[in-house]
Amino acid sequence: MHSSMRRTARLALAIGLSWGATLPAPAFAQSAQNRMNPDGEWRYQSADAWGTRYSPNNQVNASNFANLEVAWIYRGDNFGPALEDQTKATPQYINGTLYTVMGHRRTVVAMDPETGETLWTYREPNTIRWERSMRQNYGKGVAYGELDGRGVIYYISPAFFLHAIDAETGQHVANFGRRVDLPGFPSTGVVDLLPDLIADWEPWRNYVRNGGRYDADYGIPRELGYITSSSPPIVVNGVVVVGNSAEQGYNQTRIENVPGDILAYDARGGTFKWKFHVIPRPGEFGHDTWLNDAWRWTGDVSSWAPLSADYERGIVYLPTNPPTIDYFGGFRPGDNLFGTSTIALNVQTGQRVWHFQTVHNDQWNYDLPNVPIVANLRVNGQQIPAVIQTTKTGMIFAFNRETGRPIWPIEERPVTQTVVPGNWTAATQPIPTRPEPSEPLGLPESDVIDFTPQLRTEAMAMLRRYNVGGPFMPRLYEDHNTGVEDNIRCYGGLNITNPATLDPTTGILYVPSSRGCSGGSVSPGLESDDPDNIMTTGSTISQWVAGAGGALPRVQGLPAWKPPYNRVSAYDMNTGERIWWVPIGEPADAIRNHPALQGVDMSRFGGGGNSVQMVSGDLLFTTEGSQGPAVLNAWNKRTGVHVGEVELPGSVQYGMMTYMHNGQQTIVLQVGGPSRLVALRLP
Repeated sequence: MHSSMRRTARLALAIGLSWGATLPAPAFAQSAQNRMNPDGEWRYQSADAWGTRYSPNNQVNASNFANLEVAWIYRGDNFGPALEDQTKATPQYINGTLYTVMGHRRTVVAMDPETGETLWTYREPNTIRWERSMRQNYGKGVAYGELDGRGVIYYISPAFFLHAIDAETGQHVANFGRRVDLPGFPSTGVVDLLPDLIADWEPWRNYVRNGGRYDADYGIPRELGYITSSSPPIVVNGVVVVGNSAEQGYNQTRIENVPGDILAYDARGGTFKWKFHVIPRPGEFGHDTWLNDAWRWTGDVSSWAPLSADYERGIVYLPTNPPTIDYFGGFRPGDNLFGTSTIALNVQTGQRVWHFQTVHNDQWNYDLPNVPIVANLRVNGQQIPAVIQTTKTGMIFAFNRETGRPIWPIEERPVTQTVVPGNWTAATQPIPTRPEPSEPLGLPESDVIDFTPQLRTEAMAMLRRYNVGGPFMPRLYEDHNTGVEDNIRCYGGLNITNPATLDPTTGILYVPSSRGCSGGSVSPGLESDDPDNIMTTGSTISQWVAGAGGALPRVQGLPAWKPPYNRVSAYDMNTGERIWWVPIGEPADAIRNHPALQGVDMSRFGGGGNSVQMVSGDLLFTTEGSQGPAVLNAWNKRTGVHVGEVELPGSVQYGMMTYMHNGQQTIVLQVGGPSRLVALRLP
């Protein structure tokens, strides 16, 4: 915000919480031991095994927050090209050392938490598999385990190798994994994940029968697919669980790809333990949701976002992607389990404990981008072991984490059906009855702008040219004859760069969001296919592929919907109620200087991108979005009253974490321009 707007917003927050509700009662059994994160540390990508992004550190508090100053800066462009988005990772503080991954080579780095000095690094040798990866700089972090009292860093490279590295020395762990017969690879401490992924996959077996051979440098043939990784594994009760990431569905023009099956390995020796088929085979649960034999050759359904776990129950929780080709499902009719689902697996056996599919036959790129957050709640006087899944649509799903039973009813509601020839859409989609979505679904007339009568009239006239609804409006095709210019989806959620956070001591969930209304079409596959596009895998061109995008037109340069444009909402997950929200960022110049808005109070508008946030002690820390002012804000975590702001050397891109080292609390953020880690500390 501009300084005057920030002062106004603070005053409004300090005057009273007219938009608030009663404060939540404390939740139960939320110790650091339950979450597998000792107080003062940040052992997991998302702080703890529960994925909360919470720390009890309270040395930085409301009385001294404004005194924070830069302690050190770590340059990410030393690890590759100086790109704005060079690194997407959250550092982890474990046993007195910081660990992270940096750059397009996803170099593993150990750092001195006091000074930011590099202690050791490891960079995997170059392979064609690395060159083919579209997620090179999206490692997000590492995993940690212990063997015989020594710490081990586990990480997955963009080329899809699993490494086990001694946390103290940076040397690969002896007698772990299998030797990789490629130049420069260590003689121990590595597992090539590809052979275990494809060993029982029918297209690979057919390829071998026809004379094909495995190439550890190149990986699997492009006509079969490609797999990489974009998040760290998780170590649970001696088992390393590995997710993955397929080629983005919006780049695909062909229907074949490799399924993103979940793999598990023994943490001590790296031996293969089990595999969960994300596209069920004959006889497996969910196989009947794949019609037209599409299970044989359709891929993706990868678990590309971070994972979480309940160590006491031995359950790991995974969020998944849609199947291959995000914007067309005609060649894969059916609900397509386990696409766009939250899955609970027994960590020792890989057996499904329960699942919930948040989108049937996903054709909107609504992959689940955030870790399922584990929490203990008290709902209607009963203690509930819970897991919470936030989404791109803004809908929030809450389950009993033992049984998968929804905490509040989730209704299957009819949705508009496709008119694209050859397509298939599900008749209903699941909609939670509680909590309310972070932004409204659809665009009711009450939400259309009315700053002036003329703006209102123009907006209503414009909306009559479109078919406007919630997140499941199907795409049209270029020559459609439906009487409207486009189908428009209105909703507002979060993405991987702006994960939610949960305070386990209160049960409050903090969710960033921004409303948007977009459309778009599909195009004939034969006209859109580019055989030289290395981002496309497979061999059979799809009938339809992603076409031109579109958005709801602005009205005199203004969004058709009322503000806020960006915000963070606080939900009491013990009741399912939104108890307060605060604006994030500031309106764009075109809005702030608009003649029709002169004199309008914009202190609650927000704008400029979603926030990165975490909870530490009594404070909620938020940023102002990737396009907002380069500041860190602090709010009272219970009431939303603004505490203060601190200037930063750049806008925060992704990671935020905190730790206690030698009696001092440090806050670390990843800022851009180019990518850097910035550590803040009290004088």
